[in-house]
This record gives sequence, C-alpha cells and structure tokens, in this order.
Amino acid sequence: MTDVSTASNATAYSVSELAFALKRTLEDAYGFVRLRGELSKVTFHSNGHVYLSIKDDKACIDGVVWKGSVRGLGVRPEQGLEVIVTGKVTTYPMGSRYQIVIETMEAAGLGALLAQLERLKAKLQGEGLFEAARKRPLPSMPQVVGVITSPTGAVIRDILHRIRDRWPCHVIVWPVVVQGDAAAGQVCAAIKGFNAMKAGGAIPRSDVIIVARGGGSVEDLWPFNDETLARTAADSAIPLISAVGHETDTTLIDFVSDRRAPTPTAAAEMATPVLSELKATVADYERRLARSGGRVLEERRARLVSAARALPRPADLLALASQRFDLASGRLGAALHRNTAVHERQLVAATSKLSRAILERRMEVGADRVKSAGSRLGAAFARKAADEGRHFSQVNLRFNRTVGFTFDREKRHLESLGKLLGSVNPDAPLDRGFARVHRADGSLARSAAALAAGEGVTIKFRDGDRGAVVDGTPAARISKPKPPRPDQGSLF
Repeated sequence: MTDVSTASNATAYSVSELAFALKRTLEDAYGFVRLRGELSKVTFHSNGHVYLSIKDDKACIDGVVWKGSVRGLGVRPEQGLEVIVTGKVTTYPMGSRYQIVIETMEAAGLGALLAQLERLKAKLQGEGLFEAARKRPLPSMPQVVGVITSPTGAVIRDILHRIRDRWPCHVIVWPVVVQGDAAAGQVCAAIKGFNAMKAGGAIPRSDVIIVARGGGSVEDLWPFNDETLARTAADSAIPLISAVGHETDTTLIDFVSDRRAPTPTAAAEMATPVLSELKATVADYERRLARSGGRVLEERRARLVSAARALPRPADLLALASQRFDLASGRLGAALHRNTAVHERQLVAATSKLSRAILERRMEVGADRVKSAGSRLGAAFARKAADEGRHFSQVNLRFNRTVGFTFDREKRHLESLGKLLGSVNPDAPLDRGFARVHRADGSLARSAAALAAGEGVTIKFRDGDRGAVVDGTPAARISKPKPPRPDQGSLF
C-alpha cells in the first residue's frame, strides 16, 4: 500500500484556506467591475440589505447591495429592470458561490427608465394619487406665492416679471438645484418647508406653491419622477402648481400636483389674476348693477302708477259718507233745539202748579231721562262715529267736533234752565228767612184778606212747620222798649 504523504509534495490546503484564497484572488482581479444585465429575484431583507440576481440570455450572477449603499442607488431595484451596476466580485465561502457587491446602480437606457416610470406611475395611480377629486382649487387672489426653483437662470426672472405685471404680491423664493441626484431631495424639503410655515408668523405662509424648472432631456428632468417627491407633492396642504420643462415634457410630479402648467410663465399666470382685468370687471359690474337697479325702479314705478289708476280717489270714497254726515249733523242741531224748546215750555208750565216734592220727582225723572237720552244719543253717535271712523278718520274727527260743540252748547243751556228753575222754586225764599202760610186745605195764602178770623193755618219755615190761628184784627206793630242801662238811675 502506497503512503499518501509520500505520493506528492503538493501542499494540502484546508477548505477554509482555499475558499478565502479564492475570495482574495477574485477581489484582487475584479476589485472594480461595471456590469450590465437584467435584475431578477429582487429581495429586500428586513435588515435593510437587498439581494438580487443579474442575468442575460446566457448567464446569471448573484448580487447584494449592503444597507449603507441602498440610498445612493440611482434607481430602485425592481424585477425585470435592465441596469448598469458597479462593484467588486467576491465569493461567499459558506456556499462556494461568487457574487458581486453592488455600490452604484443606474438604468441601462431610456427604455428602462421609461419602463420604470410607467410601473411607478401605475402604482401611484392605483393608490388614487392622480384622482381629480383630491386636487385642491387654486386661490383666486393669493397674497403670498411660494416659488421652488433655481435662484439663477431665466425661469425665476420670468415668473417674478409675470407676477409683477399681473398681480403685485409677496413672492417667497426657495432656492434648490433642479438637476442631479440632490434635486429631488431639495425639492421635497422645500415643499415640506412651505407647509411647515405658520399663518401669522415672521415669514408669511404661502397661499400657492409653484415648482418650476426649464426644459431639458429626460435624464435632466428625471429627479421630478422621484417617488418620494411625488408623494410629498401629493401630501402638500398648500395648492401646488407643477411647471417642469416645456409643454411636451411630462414628469411624475405633473400628475400629483393640483395644476400642471406647460411653462413657468404659464404657472405664474395660473397662480395670479390680472389686477387690471379685475378692476375692469368690477367697474362693469357696477355699471350693470346701476342699469339693473334703474330698470327695476322704472318697472316698479310703472306698476305703481298702473295700480293707482285702478284705485278710487280718497275724495270719492269720502264724498258719500261726508254728505250723510252733513245731513245728519244738520238735522241733529235743529232737532236738539226743538226738543229743548218743547221741554223748556213744559217745564215752565209745570213749575207753576207742581209742589216741591212733585217738582223734585219730575226733575229727577226728567234729569234721568235727559241723562239716559244723552247717554243713548252719545253712545249711538259714538258707535256711528267709530264705524265711520274705521274707514274715514277725517269724517270721524269732524263728527266728534260737531257733536262735542252741540253737547257743550246744550249743556250750557240746560244749566241755565236749572238756574231758572232754582229761581222760581217756592222753597228758595225759606232759606233766606221767609215763611210760607198755607190754609187748612193746603193751598197757599196769598194775602191777609183771604184769611178769616179764627181760621187755622200752617206756617212753613225752612226747618219745619208750625200751626197758628188767625185773629180778628191785625196786631199793631208795638216797638219793644229797650232795657234800661244798668248805670242809668230811676226817675221815680
């Protein structure tokens, strides 16, 4: 049996030694390679690393992107994307596999970029970020306009010049780079910065934001197709106008913005109204309002005149009632005079033959009748005046004056009759100290000759009656001697 140790003088490597030797050899020989191919089996691990495969029609190589390099990739790794990567080739000793550690990644051409853009566009559209219902209306008269663009170049000058000519307002410019790897991040930060401003702060909050950039190639405008930038623009609480490139250029931010402008100058026109046009519109509205108001007044005036023709005149409405009132008031005065004269004659006739008690009763009855008649007459005229007064206030006023005057006149006349009645009252002299002599049959003794000697009479005083007997001869008036003075002496 042959000894293995003496069969050859070659050094025996351990498995680990050989694996790591191969690893060093590959890394030294292929420390920097540029590789083109199609991505497949893309896996995003929970620890942040990305594992994938790069293949063509004849071969396939595994690849890995460490966590620290993922953010620096030019494109997001996706299944089927054709890319160009740079890195170093190394081995995985535990599995006897070789792989490429990717440091940079970019799309392999325009077709790949557009394909990636279409996939991203379909994804965002599926999430509803392109829906017209979520787009906010632009303010009609903004006070502050925020502009996100490069501080140098013709774009910012065109926007400022256009805003100054149309609608002079406060413009806040947030300078960013609009091309290269840093463009998308700076534009995102600018949109978030405008939204973070508080109303009434040291820097006024913008009413509308314009993201603007001049024209360029697809590669130049590619930062505005960034997914993070698209989501930031969609989440903006301030209305956003996208003005990236020329009219034929289309980027992802155009679909998520609230309004797309074909050029930066058009964006300035969308964001601001024309002050002169607003003034002309207001003036035109004022003229139209004045004309409309004049037409309305003329129409109302014509309708009022037409309605007035159909209405009767107040004089015609009052004529009949006024005539009736004049006739009634004329008859009333004459009737009251006649009634008063009749009652006056009856009263004079009755006073000569009525005793005081009868006269008083008659006076009370007459006063009650006069009062009742006056009350009924006053109530009747009041009702009549109220009925007529509801429709003809002027007639009622004349009626009240006439009736008041008549009642005052008749009242004065009645008071004079009362005074006359008092003057012919037979008991009135008794209050002044006189007495009245009545015969036995109650008749009044009007002369001394009418009384016989020894005839009984009744003498009526103010406070009562006394009986007396008439003597034969009237007694001579005897003067009563004056009583002597206490200090006068006697003659006898």
